[in-house]
Amino acid sequence: MTWALISMLVMVAIIVALRLAAWWALRVVSHLFGKSVAVLRQVRARENVSGLGDRFRTSFPGTTRVLAARLTPSRFAGLPLTLIVIAALYIAALFGGLVDELLEADELVRLDEWINQTIAPMRTRGIITVFIWITDLGGSVALVAVALATSGLLWAHRRGNIIAPLWLTILGSQFTTNAGKYVLVRQRPEFVAEVAAITPSFPSGHATSAMAVYGFIAYIIARDLMTTRQRFEIIYWTAVLISLIGFSRMLLGLHYASDVAAGFLVGGFWLLLGFVLAEHKQHQNHSTGKASDF
Repeated sequence: MTWALISMLVMVAIIVALRLAAWWALRVVSHLFGKSVAVLRQVRARENVSGLGDRFRTSFPGTTRVLAARLTPSRFAGLPLTLIVIAALYIAALFGGLVDELLEADELVRLDEWINQTIAPMRTRGIITVFIWITDLGGSVALVAVALATSGLLWAHRRGNIIAPLWLTILGSQFTTNAGKYVLVRQRPEFVAEVAAITPSFPSGHATSAMAVYGFIAYIIARDLMTTRQRFEIIYWTAVLISLIGFSRMLLGLHYASDVAAGFLVGGFWLLLGFVLAEHKQHQNHSTGKASDF
């Protein structure tokens, strides 16, 4: 019992320390971004004075239009969409690399086994009881209930244009996860608790679903908040919940670390697609003159 209490206290301390570090890092990045924008404005002003900018736009009109469309920070279809597309492609590449490592290399298998053995001392009765409850938050019953309740609330508050992106994220991530499970058919580790699973191990469905559902709900909430601090708190504590659900799968011996990582990547990929669809619908509402559902 003492070891379980110490482990939980250490985990809480780590979460709080990461919260402080993440907020500090966000402030630093925001400060640097603000300086970068100021420098770019000065460069643009100098180019306009010298005529260099006008000459470039005259010589390369097509390139100028493409760059302006893709790099404008004030429009979602500009820099935000460009960054999302880059992130989605990067996530897809990471997932492909993870699958390749699983099929071709023994290093990933050995790393998974080492991590499994490293967390073995944490598997006390008290900690297992806590993490069984946490893992249930990422189960199909809980997440379907959360998704249906969220859809109902969105409809009741006349925000129905968010429902389709939400379910695109959920169903797309589930389809990809199940396809991966039955194509790769990876055996699960040895179970260490009364919780069991019958589907193949890779990728983790709990990690995928938690990332997709809770991540999208965090997006819905954070989008309407007024301050950066409020958005940060929602996103950070949602990330903590998702991470704990993923860790619970490893602690209970239901998944390897690479299964959980792959689940996060799949859920993250579809989460980004959901963001794009949601913002596209918002843009359509503004373009057609309809009242915003956000």
